[in-house]
Amino acid sequence: MTIEQTDAYHLPANDGSRRRRNRLRHEAIQLAIIAAAIGLVAVFAVAVKEGLARHGIKFSFSFLLDAAGFDISEGKTFVFDGSFWPGFSDFTADLSVAQAFVSGLVNTIKIAILAIVLSTVLGTLLGVGRLSTNWVVRNISFWCVEFVRNTPLLIQLVFWYFAVVLHFPPLAAAAKLYGGIIISQQGLYFPVPVWAGEGSWVALALLAAALVTAAGAIFSVKLRWICAASALALFCLMLATGAVVLDYPIASKFQAHGGTSISPEMAALLLAVVVNSAAYIAEIVRGAIDALPKGQWEAAASLGMSRHHTVNDIILPQVFRVVLPSFGNQYISLTKNTALGIAIGYPELFNIYGTIANQTGHSLEGIIIVMVSYLILSWIISALVSWADKRLTGQGAAR
Repeated sequence: MTIEQTDAYHLPANDGSRRRRNRLRHEAIQLAIIAAAIGLVAVFAVAVKEGLARHGIKFSFSFLLDAAGFDISEGKTFVFDGSFWPGFSDFTADLSVAQAFVSGLVNTIKIAILAIVLSTVLGTLLGVGRLSTNWVVRNISFWCVEFVRNTPLLIQLVFWYFAVVLHFPPLAAAAKLYGGIIISQQGLYFPVPVWAGEGSWVALALLAAALVTAAGAIFSVKLRWICAASALALFCLMLATGAVVLDYPIASKFQAHGGTSISPEMAALLLAVVVNSAAYIAEIVRGAIDALPKGQWEAAASLGMSRHHTVNDIILPQVFRVVLPSFGNQYISLTKNTALGIAIGYPELFNIYGTIANQTGHSLEGIIIVMVSYLILSWIISALVSWADKRLTGQGAAR
């Protein structure tokens, strides 16, 4: 074996050890940066605490265990009644400050989830409408997007609340739509399914089958529509057998009973956030469709596919693999925009913080809790979007 052959033989081992050293050095640098950041935060926290102490202000989170002393117009919170699992009930004034924060967080999450789903659907429709061959649809979509994007969200929120929602008819003359839906100044009321199959093995078996097929519709690609149709059929069967009944709202002169409801403040905030976010999502979808090669449309047309089937089967599946990261950014902004609910009195997290800060004087501790809560929500949304992006990208690569 010559010298050159010996050097070539030992080269991979040297490269492997060099890569390990580089990786260890990079990890050490990252750990050092994290430790330095934690140290800076700790030093800043100690300095703030000492500065507050010099002015006679105590920095502590012990106030979270005190009774709130105020009511919240709507919102659920965790209640510990001695059982293993905590309960979930309406907030009352005798509950703790921590439970008040939980109630505000629940309201924020409720708005965020509904707004994410509805704005995605509406934004996709507007984005496709921007490229429609129909002149009316194309221009209506264009002006809707342009008007919403060039108007501040706060002004839109005030418009939806004072000019739309508060002009709904009173409950005595409320508009009763098909399916038991009631729209009034006091809120929007909807029928809700209620489980009534206690003790029935047939009802429990139908419920288990419906849950399994619903999970299959979410996680299975090949059987998605079959599982969705099966879950819907099982739900209709539970309705027919009485395992599930619909609780319809019944309106009287001043209030409504039964079903579930959405307060005027929640309805206005939901409308404003959905419409505003849908305008930005529409532009994301339109840009992604424009970025696709024109040959996609021409190939579909040569196969005799209609424009409707081309969009549904060819264009949108490719678009959603591209736009998910941008959607994630919009979802995070949407979640933070729910804090504007304070302008119309909706008891979301930031609004609850303002009340707590006025009651207890612990504004710094409260704002830290609010910031950490929004940070965690943003991390969760980012993780879910990254998971969906990897899943769609993996499926696209496999195909």
